[in-house]
Amino acid sequence: RRQRQMCKETGVYCQLHVEKTQSRGRVDCVLETKDYVYIFEFKLDGTAAEALQQIEDKGYATPYQTDTRKVTAIGVSFSSETMTVEEWEEKTL
Repeated sequence: RRQRQMCKETGVYCQLHVEKTQSRGRVDCVLETKDYVYIFEFKLDGTAAEALQQIEDKGYATPYQTDTRKVTAIGVSFSSETMTVEEWEEKTL
């Protein structure tokens, strides 16, 4: 709720869903704006490619197939050693 409010205060109206439950799993994060949907999957010590593959394998974008907004999948890999983002990849769906 606080994150949604912060988005509103900056003039960007959006909905943020964290660990959104779907029929084949839980999406780590979905950010919906008026024109875009961003589907995030995060991996600790994995790869961004693995995260993108999970979005595809689990069908996390399925609820947005008929949506007119641009849908983008974003895979993010975090390093437990450096405590930073190791890599990220995106794919327009």
